[in-house]
Amino acid sequence: MLSVFYPRCYLKYFINLVIRKKTITVAFSISQVSQDGFDIIVLKDNNGTEVQVVPAHGALLHAFKVQYNGSPLNVIDSYKDRADLQADLTRSFKNIKLSPFACRMTDRRYNWNGQTYTIAKSDIHGLLYDVPFELVQQAANDASAAINLQYTYRAEDAGYPFNYDCLVEYRLLPDNQLAVTTTLENHSHVAIPVMDGWHPYFSTGGSIDALELQFAATHLVEFNEKLLPTGQLLPYNTFAAKRNLTGVELDNSFLRDLSISGPAAILHDPAKKLSIEFYPDASYPVLQVYTPPHRRSIAVENLSGAPDAFNNKIGLVQLAPGESKTFSTTYKIRL
Repeated sequence: MLSVFYPRCYLKYFINLVIRKKTITVAFSISQVSQDGFDIIVLKDNNGTEVQVVPAHGALLHAFKVQYNGSPLNVIDSYKDRADLQADLTRSFKNIKLSPFACRMTDRRYNWNGQTYTIAKSDIHGLLYDVPFELVQQAANDASAAINLQYTYRAEDAGYPFNYDCLVEYRLLPDNQLAVTTTLENHSHVAIPVMDGWHPYFSTGGSIDALELQFAATHLVEFNEKLLPTGQLLPYNTFAAKRNLTGVELDNSFLRDLSISGPAAILHDPAKKLSIEFYPDASYPVLQVYTPPHRRSIAVENLSGAPDAFNNKIGLVQLAPGESKTFSTTYKIRL
């Protein structure tokens, strides 16, 4: 049909365009390196965008790099080496998987099905922040590079005597996008409580006082002096438009406005003309934002529930025996 309507020269030009288009298709790869005491899995595209993951330490997101002015820029504030991680992990919990609960829990205790449980390991950020995840699958093609990591939890803490699997997928996509998906599967004979979250710290290389933050929220979760929810939800829209972070101190949870399309949050560097956009799905209705005292980075966390969800039930998920639930978010670096 083409030969009827187009001269042969145009047909040849069309074919050349198709061939030329194939030659510029983004290609993805996966490799493994040992560096600074870490065994790292590297997801990369041929434009220089790179994601580094350390499975052995809570499925740690070690780097998310893009090419900026001809050099790699890592927007993740990670650990310098293994010694740095070991010294700091339980103070900052940077860039790790939060499961089966996130943030603080009142006195490490909660009641479930008429029984009171006391967590032994930690009253903050769950039980998997330092466990070794196993690489169970990997694949790279012209569309993406992805790895699947798994931790099999089997009643290791007396305060959480249940069995579940935590499966984490990191997928590097075109246009500087990283999709992070977690699936929790209940392998107990009873229903179990779960709350899922991430704890990434972001930086563009300088003080966060030079950055602007924007997010769509309906309410602020009111905290007491121990940074635990009081039960009150306060109307909130302070960051509905971009706001400079100079002097702003945050360690708060916000209920997202799920009616808003587009990114749920934007962290913008006006000097570099670079933005980090956050696209959590409805499984993460809570946004936690923390500005550490050093102000070299900012934690922007996607959570399935509010802090102390095992007690206040805000966003708490119940999984029946054999049931699973998936939680997803995507980060996009826009240059």
